[in-house]
Amino acid sequence: MSQTTITLYTRSRCPLCDKAKAALLELKEEWDFELEEIDIESSDELTEKYGLMIPVVHIDGEEVAYGFVNKFEIGERLQEKKAGHIG
Repeated sequence: MSQTTITLYTRSRCPLCDKAKAALLELKEEWDFELEEIDIESSDELTEKYGLMIPVVHIDGEEVAYGFVNKFEIGERLQEKKAGHIG
């Protein structure tokens, strides 16, 4: 099974983004995944797509959370993925 990648779409000066990143870093202590952080301000396309939604979390390319990111919900998605129910 390949390494799971969690992508966090974020931007600077975003308190919700900071909270989401902290939650993902806590999950990383328990789960084996690659954390990729992308600043949406690096791309007009990403800014247009996610500007009002950030932070946005994808697990292996699938959007699973945005706005207020719940650590427990992300943990549940990781458990489902590990069990082979998604992806």
